[in-house]
Amino acid sequence: MARGQAGATGRRKANGVDPKSGAGKDELLRYYRDMLLIRRFEERAGQLYGMGLIGGFCHLYIGQEAIAVGVQSVKQPGDQIITGYREHGHMLAAGMDPKEVMAELTGRASGVSKGKGGSMHMFSTESDFYGGHGIVGAQVSLGTGLALADKYRDNGKVSFTYFGDGAANQGQVYESFNMAEIWRLPVVYIIENNQYAMGTSIERSSSETHLYKRGASFRIPGEEVDGMDVLAVRAATAKAAEHARSGNGPYILEMKTYRYRGHSMSDPAKYRTREEVDQIRKTRDPIDHVEELLEKQGWADEPTLKAIDAEVKKIVAEAAEFARTSPEPDPSELYTDVYTEVPA
Repeated sequence: MARGQAGATGRRKANGVDPKSGAGKDELLRYYRDMLLIRRFEERAGQLYGMGLIGGFCHLYIGQEAIAVGVQSVKQPGDQIITGYREHGHMLAAGMDPKEVMAELTGRASGVSKGKGGSMHMFSTESDFYGGHGIVGAQVSLGTGLALADKYRDNGKVSFTYFGDGAANQGQVYESFNMAEIWRLPVVYIIENNQYAMGTSIERSSSETHLYKRGASFRIPGEEVDGMDVLAVRAATAKAAEHARSGNGPYILEMKTYRYRGHSMSDPAKYRTREEVDQIRKTRDPIDHVEELLEKQGWADEPTLKAIDAEVKKIVAEAAEFARTSPEPDPSELYTDVYTEVPA
């Protein structure tokens, strides 16, 4: 290495920037905290479900935290986020109040959707979050529609449209791909490939398991990303968003990730071995990865990381108590938000 390059590298380290990734100390600490908040929140949500305080379905995001946090780090104000029913992590990454998200899970009036959406159908346009959607793959067409509105308004915004490896086999996904490329819509399709679609491994359900290639026949570029590495997610999403924002049309990102829990809380996940899950936890955990980076750079020691965990646990405990004690919606809420009056 030339002397000038070595000096520049030394200055970057001294200024709190990792030369390899370009990530700074404060940035990595923020990613660590945000992913840990999602992890602890989902762990508590699982407990509340077991206690009977959360009804219906409940799909946890444990293991996939790096994707929502990494994408959110690139998102600009006004860009839209839309996803499926595994949505709690996306909402927390968007900066939504954990109390309101947890209260929605327990069906309380103080929930983000007034207790009427529950785990799978939350919504917050204030946070540019256009919903979790229970119909598999339905959000892909809706996210494409958001991008169409952005194109029509020429507002420079991008629609980040999430779906899973199971939804990747739905027909409406390809109709959306076709329209998005023909009209050069500013949409980034993010496939959260967690290896199992409701209990069926991707090898058994998909003839082409490299899902980023699914756009090839529509001339949509795509790439595979390590979805367990928040910095890899950030870099790939920045590239894809710039492509879409610049008028070049859609882009596909296949985030290779892994969910530690079953498909939903009612799924015992007997279709995979405990050894498989433990191996991923030990070698590829997204939170452990950032923790290692922080310790390697000397930016955080064990007491610092424990203090962050304690802060996060306190936030989650308060959210759980808020969700448990908040009042249920008034029965009259059954008749609100059913229709929207459109001016003549």
